[in-house]
Amino acid sequence: MEYYHIYTNMTKAIYSEDHIYIVEQLKKARQEARLDQVEVAKLLGKTQSHVSKVEAGQRRIDVVALKELAKIYKKSIDFFLK
Repeated sequence: MEYYHIYTNMTKAIYSEDHIYIVEQLKKARQEARLDQVEVAKLLGKTQSHVSKVEAGQRRIDVVALKELAKIYKKSIDFFLK
């Protein structure tokens, strides 16, 4: 029972309103930059699957990765935050 409670709280945190907003902005920025996931993955030195999971909200990124993506997309960090 305790495991379920912890898992539920983690799931809620992963899909928080702020996280969903960031994910939506990441997709929007990539599309505005006219890049596909494969191109972004190559620029990051990651796989397309990694980029896909980030955009699907299945994988979180840290501030350093967000900064890298902002640079690739030519956006300020503020673009990704509410």
